[in-house]
This record gives sequence, C-alpha cells and structure tokens, in this order.
Amino acid sequence: MKEFLNEIRQMNDQMNLGENALADWLGQSKFITSLSKIPGDASNRKYFRIQSEGHSYILMKMDSFADQRDSLPFLVVAKHLSRSSIDVPKVLDSDAERGLILLEDLGDVTLLRRLQEVSTQDEERHLYERVIDALVKFQVLASPQAGDQAMEAFRLRFDFEKLMWEVEFTIEHLYKSYLKRALSDQALSSIQQGFSEICEFLSEQPTVLTHRDFHSRNVMISGPVFEEAARFVMIDFQDARMGPPQYDLASLLKDSYYQLEDLQVARLIDYYIARFEAASGKEIDRSHFMRVFDLMSIQRNFKAIGSFASFMNRRGDPTYLKYIGNTFENIRKILLKYPRYSQMREALFYNYYF
Repeated sequence: MKEFLNEIRQMNDQMNLGENALADWLGQSKFITSLSKIPGDASNRKYFRIQSEGHSYILMKMDSFADQRDSLPFLVVAKHLSRSSIDVPKVLDSDAERGLILLEDLGDVTLLRRLQEVSTQDEERHLYERVIDALVKFQVLASPQAGDQAMEAFRLRFDFEKLMWEVEFTIEHLYKSYLKRALSDQALSSIQQGFSEICEFLSEQPTVLTHRDFHSRNVMISGPVFEEAARFVMIDFQDARMGPPQYDLASLLKDSYYQLEDLQVARLIDYYIARFEAASGKEIDRSHFMRVFDLMSIQRNFKAIGSFASFMNRRGDPTYLKYIGNTFENIRKILLKYPRYSQMREALFYNYYF
C-alpha cells in the first residue's frame, strides 16, 4: 500500500506537468492501471477514479491545505461523522502539500441518478425514507452533546446574520449581477423586510448539526437499493454547521434538482417526524414544525439560486442556471400559503419573470 500511495503522489506531480507527461508516466506505472476524470460538485475540487490491481479509488484534488493539514474541515467533519456511526466515504490517505485526499470508491449512483429509474411513487418514497433514516441518525448521533464544543462546526450556526447574508448574496448575484435588474427602492425593501422577519424566526429555533447541502446529488447509493445492506452515504459535508432540523430536510424534499409532488412531500415529512421522535425521544409540534419547514425552504432555496447565479458570475459556468426556474417555483408555491409575505413574493417574481 505504501508504494501505491507513493505512486499517487508521483502521478499528481506528472498531472501538473501536462497530459503528455501524465500519459507517459501512466504507461510505466507499476500499480496504477488507469486514471479517469469524473464529474465533481459545484466547487473547484477535481475528482479522479484510479484503478489499481483490481481495486478502484477516488482521488480528490484541491489547492494545497498545508496550512490546515488534519484541521481541514473535510477531514475533521469526516472523522467526526465516522466516529458517530454515520456512513461517509472512508478516507484512505491525504497529502496536505499536494492537496490530495484518497477516498474509497462508492461508484457513480447518486440518489438523483437512482430516482431516474423509479417506476412508482411507492418506489420513490422508499428511497427517500432510507435517506431520511440516514438524516435522522445524523441529526441525533452527530449533533454535539451537552457542553461539547470540540469541533468548529459546533461553534458555527445559522444565526440571523448568516441567514440574511445569504439573502443579500442572492440579491446581488441574481438580480444585480446576472439579470442586471435595478430593483426599485420599494421592491428591495419588500424583499429585505420579508426575509428579515423570516430569518429572525428561523434563527430562534432549536438546532442540530446540519450537513448544509443535503440534496439528491450528495447522497451516494452503494449496493442493491432495496436490500437492507445497501449503503446510503453522505458526501460533500465539509460545510456542516448548527441549524434547525428542518434545514437539511428542506434541502432534501424541496430540492432544486428533483421535484417531488406535494402529497409525497407531506408523507415524507410525516415519516421524518415519526422517525425523529422515536430516535430522539422528543415530541414534535407538527403545526410549528411545518411553519419552520416552509420558511426554511424559502430561505434555503433562495440561497441556492444565489449560488447558481454566482457560478456564472464568478467562473463563467452556466451549468446550474437551468435549475433556477425549479427553485423559484419551490419558493413561489410556499409563499402562496403565507399572505403576509405577498409583497415580497410579488417583488421577487416580477423582477425575475418580467
């Protein structure tokens, strides 16, 4: 194994010299039989699949983290989640100077990809129930115990300032930078006042550890999905922080990438409540829970829109622009349930659609 890990470092050095140098080196490699680039997430990280002596691995390549080493958030959170019995990719090796992390290969089947194959709503619901089981386990087992402040993620939370910063981020990147809209003073005031009330309410809620980006692209499924041994593995968890339990549930059920019918969402929320009550021993007020879920969905989806627009503004990457429409519809449908935010809804959608 030590020689194989040394070859990975040599291979990385050849990658930095160019494709020709890498190809020549691979032809002489003793342990690495193939290297292929695989699609990554919305970050600047790059991912490669390495084949070696009948085994497959994932190499995550990023900027050097020599200044952080083992305190890199990804490594810290991965270690904490693994110790908390949460299923995450196994970290096999890391090289801080070169910006490399070697992970187990979980395959290519995300929840989103598996959902493309479902033929019935019952099958769809079963998949989501398995993911909710994992989420409840995450919230109950990985959240800090009394007085536990050992991990930086435990000291970070979705307070009012953070939630409103995300709102302003979307106003800037969607309306001002991408759409080139000059919002009227009245429209801007309606949006800011509405979100200020929402964010104040959300910041007052009890918290658990949140994944922060828990959606259908960030759950890997390994093994036959309808067998008990199938793994539902969380990835991309390095930005974890404290927030309402509804935060990750809203990310999952009001997903930008996959639209669930309202009745299916209601059934899955019922399932979540039952599972969370059983696991935590806490009783949930469903009416209050639903209000938090709705308002969290609005804020979370609005933030996602800002991220999609920012990828275009900052990197010239239009990949995620196609999801803005679906995400806005998530917000629009929920806002129709709350007449007190009608002026905010009108300002948001007039300046997007017209």
